[in-house]
Amino acid sequence: MINFEYTRVSTIQQALDALSKNGNAQFIAGGSNLVDLMKKGVTTPAKLVDITNLPLYEIKKESGNIYIGALALNSDVAEDQLVQKEQPLLSLALKAGASQQIRNMATVGGNMMQRTRCPYFYNTDMPCNKRESGTGCGALKGFNRMHAIFGASESCIAVHPSDMCVALAALDATVLVSGPKGNRRIAFQNFHRLPGDMPQKDNTLEKGELIIAVEIPNNSYKEHVHYLKVRDRTSYAFALVSVAVAVDLQSDTIKDVRLAMGGVAHKPWRLTEAENFLKGKAASEANFRQAANVAMHGAKGYGYNNFKLNLAPNTIVEALKTATGKA
Repeated sequence: MINFEYTRVSTIQQALDALSKNGNAQFIAGGSNLVDLMKKGVTTPAKLVDITNLPLYEIKKESGNIYIGALALNSDVAEDQLVQKEQPLLSLALKAGASQQIRNMATVGGNMMQRTRCPYFYNTDMPCNKRESGTGCGALKGFNRMHAIFGASESCIAVHPSDMCVALAALDATVLVSGPKGNRRIAFQNFHRLPGDMPQKDNTLEKGELIIAVEIPNNSYKEHVHYLKVRDRTSYAFALVSVAVAVDLQSDTIKDVRLAMGGVAHKPWRLTEAENFLKGKAASEANFRQAANVAMHGAKGYGYNNFKLNLAPNTIVEALKTATGKA
């Protein structure tokens, strides 16, 4: 790990000023991903700006929406009674992520900013366009069992590792940020990027911006929700495929539904076409399987991850069955 400067700030403006004065500075809070990247030499900031003293821990209901500060710990959000009552899908997804120890350190904002766990990205001896632009994608022709089947490019087939973000994408959350140009709101579906020819850019934050909070609009998804994560072991493993499901079920008819997947793309992958297919239809396995087939349009395997082309639709069906009580 290289030598670096360290400073701690107590206001949002101080945080923004500290970052603007050093082009190679980064914010740090829990550090559960950033410190790993620094140890591996993948990320080499000249300065760390500690934001843990900022007043961004609040979880509250505001104008019917759930407001979660960027520094709220993953474990606190998962166990919060308001979140469990109003947005239970988010609680389920958070509890599926990492380990209890890491959830006790990781923040909501840090979870959103975490980087791929692709082994080619972490190994500085291997080619990786995300780590060093123009060097190639080692995973493309290499061991790509964990990699993307949607939205990939010749430059990068890595996947986003978060469970929390899959739920937030399904719930139409909004990201609140502050920066040199003022405050702005970003639809969660637009926060993370597909790789295209710029895989080194994970999200749509502008230079010097800080995540302030996440806001989840009020919805009807209080009961028929499920987060299904398929992984190699039941603790501290990233998803091969995960599915977030929230259904507004009236009698046996799907009035509305939200679907998103993890472990399959460079960003949380929203299944809008499958949602539209299911609206107004009966909650039946036959309809779930048709929706899963719709969801797989455009999917592509890269060799070692071809099994995901079967695993993904089966996981969608199983998650829908569980959420609607049809399992």
